Amino acid sequence: MAIEIRVEGLSKAFGGRVVLDDIDLEIARRDIVAVVGGSGCGKTVLLNHVLGLLAPDAGRVLVANHARPGAPLVDVAGLGEQARDDIHNHWGVVFQRNALFSGSVLNNIALWLKEVKGLDDADVLPIARDVLSAVELPSDTEFLAAATTSLSGGMAKRLAVARALAMDPIVIFYDEPTTGLDPASAAHIQDLILGAHAKPGPGDVARTTVIITHDTDLLKRLHPRVVMLHEARVIFDGPFAAFEASDSPVIRAYFDLMPVLHARDARPALVEGTL
Repeated sequence: MAIEIRVEGLSKAFGGRVVLDDIDLEIARRDIVAVVGGSGCGKTVLLNHVLGLLAPDAGRVLVANHARPGAPLVDVAGLGEQARDDIHNHWGVVFQRNALFSGSVLNNIALWLKEVKGLDDADVLPIARDVLSAVELPSDTEFLAAATTSLSGGMAKRLAVARALAMDPIVIFYDEPTTGLDPASAAHIQDLILGAHAKPGPGDVARTTVIITHDTDLLKRLHPRVVMLHEARVIFDGPFAAFEASDSPVIRAYFDLMPVLHARDARPALVEGTL
């Protein structure tokens, strides 16, 4: 079993508040993993350590480096800028509030392809059209030139997924991918997540999907492996069916609260940054 991500004894505190306490976690290639837990439990902090955006206080995070033969595990916190770029070359990230720039649809897709993969305009355009079609958005010249500020919440989320898919990633990370969407748009995004996961990455390598969510509908639709964080520790790691059936008072209380947390976090999709 090939390991895509291994977390070993990961601990992190902010201002004396322990957010992650000796976390151990393995994610195998081709896994679909949903990380759940109450607000402030450390889900996003864990994700940011995997992405290399935070350095651990203790422990380490190892990720597969698909730029090297055999995709060996490397300590993400110890990577230099070029090595980190090599890792990110094989990842796609869909942020909670989409993190779209205020430029055009095409500019949003093109930015990472140009900056990370070094592609030019002629190479970017057919990729942009392909990924927009894959998420059932228009791919004509008018839509490519449209400002992201003109998009509905559902369209903005689909564009964020398209931008991630444009990198042809082996690992895809989603942070609250259905937050703020109506049920029909949320179901569409859930189908996109499944479809993207099923399609192999470069070199016919099986894709791995990691999702942070409070969305019970997503869990019921995707039936992922569920990892629950509570009081800075992993208190559950197993299939969704076992999570749903658990009689743990902590899990039952959280499971019942999930729709409330999902609705509370629902905010209009924002367009962030500038080009």
